[in-house]
Amino acid sequence: MAKKKDEKQKHVSVVTKKSLQFFEEYINNPSPTGFEYPGQKLWLDYLKPYIDESFIDNYGTAVGVINPKAEYRVVIEAHADEISWFVNYITNDGLIYVIRNGGSDHQIAPSKRVNIHTDNGLVKAVFGWPAIHTRGAGEKEEAPALKNIFLDCGCTTKEEVEALGVHVGCVITYEDEFMVLNDRYYVGRALDNRAGGFMIAEVARLLKENKQKLPFALYIVNSVQEEIGLRGAEMIAHRIKPHVAIVTDVTHDTSTPMINKITQGDLACGKGPVVSYAPAVQTNLNKLLIETAEKNDIPFQRQASSRSTGTDTDAFAYSNGGVPSALISLPLRYMHTTVEMIHKEDVDNVISLIYHSLLNIKKDHDFKYNK
Repeated sequence: MAKKKDEKQKHVSVVTKKSLQFFEEYINNPSPTGFEYPGQKLWLDYLKPYIDESFIDNYGTAVGVINPKAEYRVVIEAHADEISWFVNYITNDGLIYVIRNGGSDHQIAPSKRVNIHTDNGLVKAVFGWPAIHTRGAGEKEEAPALKNIFLDCGCTTKEEVEALGVHVGCVITYEDEFMVLNDRYYVGRALDNRAGGFMIAEVARLLKENKQKLPFALYIVNSVQEEIGLRGAEMIAHRIKPHVAIVTDVTHDTSTPMINKITQGDLACGKGPVVSYAPAVQTNLNKLLIETAEKNDIPFQRQASSRSTGTDTDAFAYSNGGVPSALISLPLRYMHTTVEMIHKEDVDNVISLIYHSLLNIKKDHDFKYNK
């Protein structure tokens, strides 16, 4: 009996047990903005069997290259850094006040366990918060804010804190680690956007294992400092001078409570990669992505942005006189929290979409509107 046209095909996993082990290790390794190098080393170590050469720039952006001698250069890119905090002020009583390093959410901080990164190693601490019994029944409660969230590392004087190696400027990350939820979701901190770094590495793996020979140079780019303004992508775009860039990052799953679909769009985990419409997204390249998805039965969703995508796509698009660029996003729940969630099938499908799109890019592919 012929299969019905609208019958859903059985999903075939792309991620292997070995690659999942790397993904877990990669997520659990802290890579705060400006301090990404340990994670970049892990990433390059995983990538090296699948590439021809690699390099790291002055600020830590890591790049693997396939077919480096080809003149036509294609980039697939994600960003490596995670949001975090800086030590900003140590009180005489040994408590620590913080400032953001990226878009850290002050409302989720109270009662969280953290690691303070020092030259002497990790110092454990917690974000303290007054007990409910002490906050005044019937009074308007004070909400968490930068002015009142603080760290307690078990010290009672400033000198004791400093003796641990903690000083103003030390970076702080949350303890939370990777897990699989209901055999359906990957959960953890920093899936924004080390999930992207993982996926582009898996694309390189598939190209190698399937013995695909590309007619262009492929640069697999894991950029730094996206969370504070796309800075790593700006720097590396000028160094590589690509002819095409396909960027992957996360976007909001809007199916959970308290999100307005009228303003945020209608997107959900498990329904496939998200292609974006924005001024920075080059239309002909975007059409190639969509046609590739349709031809290979890869489910996808659509998202519209206003002035910018807010991702490294913008940095690549407006570099070097204009680089045809497009964005493939991974739907994610609870962005910039410690329990970010992504669907396993979406991860597979983003990898597949990037992989098959690369196979559809020709040598010296011209994406101009008027040829």
